[in-house]
Amino acid sequence: MPAEASSTPPHHEEVVPFLAGDGRALNLIHVHGDEEAARGPVVLVHGAGVRANIFRAPVHETLVDALVADGYDVWLENWRASIDVEPSEWTLDQAAVWDHPAAVRTVVDRTGHDTVKAIIHCQGSTSFAMAAASGLLPEVKVIVSNAVSLHPVVSRAAKLKLTLAIPPVARLTPYLDPQWGHGAPTRTAKALNLLVRAFHHECDNPVCRWVSFTYGVGFPTLWRHENLNAETHEWLQHEFAKVPLTFFQQMTECVRAGHMLPVDDFPALPDDLAEREPQTDARWVFLAGAENRCFLPESQRRSFEHLERFRPGYHALHVVPGYGHLDMFMGQDASRDVFPLILAELDKPV
Repeated sequence: MPAEASSTPPHHEEVVPFLAGDGRALNLIHVHGDEEAARGPVVLVHGAGVRANIFRAPVHETLVDALVADGYDVWLENWRASIDVEPSEWTLDQAAVWDHPAAVRTVVDRTGHDTVKAIIHCQGSTSFAMAAASGLLPEVKVIVSNAVSLHPVVSRAAKLKLTLAIPPVARLTPYLDPQWGHGAPTRTAKALNLLVRAFHHECDNPVCRWVSFTYGVGFPTLWRHENLNAETHEWLQHEFAKVPLTFFQQMTECVRAGHMLPVDDFPALPDDLAEREPQTDARWVFLAGAENRCFLPESQRRSFEHLERFRPGYHALHVVPGYGHLDMFMGQDASRDVFPLILAELDKPV
């Protein structure tokens, strides 16, 4: 089916390549309108096993549309978790130290602006938050974080699944891939496909069911079906692919600890980065869908309360009723229910 017709004017876009700190080839998608972007650059950072395109679902108005219309110069970062770059067994530490600082420097260099704002989601949010809290992103002055940042909290069932399932699965395969819903290439993939079919009957979309199996406990896990239009539910089949077990192993440790934990021994990432005063003067805005089944809203409440200890009254927390995880951006009514909130926070003077 075609995407919903949009009333927004056409955008111009270009792919801007950059090199991460370890030399990995990544890119930014630069989207802008005909008018000068008076409000400056904003970087959008996707989650794990998806890509920058996740912010552009086939809805009447995407977040990118809303940002361009509000006067922003939009930069969509494809970091090493993106399915549009060469797959690797990455960790959040690598993204924090090598990817996000290089992406932000590229935006600063290309735009001539000394500062940028950021909208970060899920594991793009955790890794970006690790970088910011460690002082690696001094150019970023406003951070709008969705779902989870420095304090991952999941349901008891999801925590049990992480603890019991990840070790044996990691011995069998280096990746999970929701595209296996369309065809399982290995014995392990075939066996996991049987599990997905046995437990997930919430819809007829094989990738949607696989995504719920991969990222937590829920039917579905990453959105509420009633928030997605039919075009988006079909479109998302092409937006999810490989995610490494190295990520899930790190997240298991972080959930157990109750806060983000570095695992790669980078000197730039202190062990207590989620407990000490963050090394940034950025204003943080924490968003959470009240119905999020991937990371509970308590995740963002804890991070908000943590930052408020050091600068009371400076940061913000918004729990949005009726929304889950990715439907905060992909929802058919997100332009009415969520985007004005994001724009209002971005537009505040810093």
